[in-house]
Amino acid sequence: MYDTADSCVRRSGRDDDGRDELKESAKFDSSGVLRPERGIEPCFATEHGALFDRDCEEFLGAIRPGTVDMIFADPPFNLGKEYGKRSNDSREEEEYLKWCYRWIDLGIEALKDGGAFFLYNLPKWNTHLAAYMSSQGLDFRHWIAVNIKLGLPIQGRLYPSHYSLLYFTKGKARVFRKVRTPIETCRHCNGEIKDYGGHRKAMNPKGVNLSDVWHDIPPVRHQKYKSSDRKANALSSKILDRVIEISTEPGDLVVDPFGGSGTTFASAEAKHRRWMGTDIDFAPVIEERMTGNRYLHRNDDVVDLD
Repeated sequence: MYDTADSCVRRSGRDDDGRDELKESAKFDSSGVLRPERGIEPCFATEHGALFDRDCEEFLGAIRPGTVDMIFADPPFNLGKEYGKRSNDSREEEEYLKWCYRWIDLGIEALKDGGAFFLYNLPKWNTHLAAYMSSQGLDFRHWIAVNIKLGLPIQGRLYPSHYSLLYFTKGKARVFRKVRTPIETCRHCNGEIKDYGGHRKAMNPKGVNLSDVWHDIPPVRHQKYKSSDRKANALSSKILDRVIEISTEPGDLVVDPFGGSGTTFASAEAKHRRWMGTDIDFAPVIEERMTGNRYLHRNDDVVDLD
């Protein structure tokens, strides 16, 4: 059991009154996951997971080989944004790619055989990173296009309208669960948008097979989904719901080396998965979310286990 006395909240200088009950209920056991010789300790834990405030390479390097079921990585996109004092989002292109290659290698080592590796980034970077992941022996499964809402046009180029979500596995997938999405209806008249080639009556009543183009992801604009201490964009929990349901089973271990606003961990808790993750700047923000309202988006997907 972790002792959470040295919490992320305390490290940030915030008041941690009333956390005795949380300390007593923190039961996540890392003994089979972390290398003891690396000496890293979580700054916060729940019954199902543990949060760190370490650099992504230090964190991933402390995980025992072959212990993780799924990795979800949403690194900084190298756009020169300001995240926190310890983050660098303005690297030379070659330096950025080499940095990505290093933490990807550490993630691959941590994955179990058959484990899944999802990487969310701009298409510009994922063309390089997909090639690298393939060269390191991972099996390519999908390039998932996640539709951007209200993206900005770029002079002299096509209008950019999607982020790239890479889906690789370490050998043959250990887990792949079929996810179905609701049949789309018009929000004004409630009529079905597609006729499905006249085969509507033959379709599965549970819904439509999930495709590799996700155009139903709500943007995270509302302030209630964000912390006043973290201005950067947050991911919709619907993305994490899907990657978790597709590639893991309850009790599996999900790892996120770029915790951000904590969406991966909130979704993992809701889906009854174990989790571990880190963020070098916003661990206190994640702790605040995990101990309060986790702000999960509505998701009507169905996992088809038949």
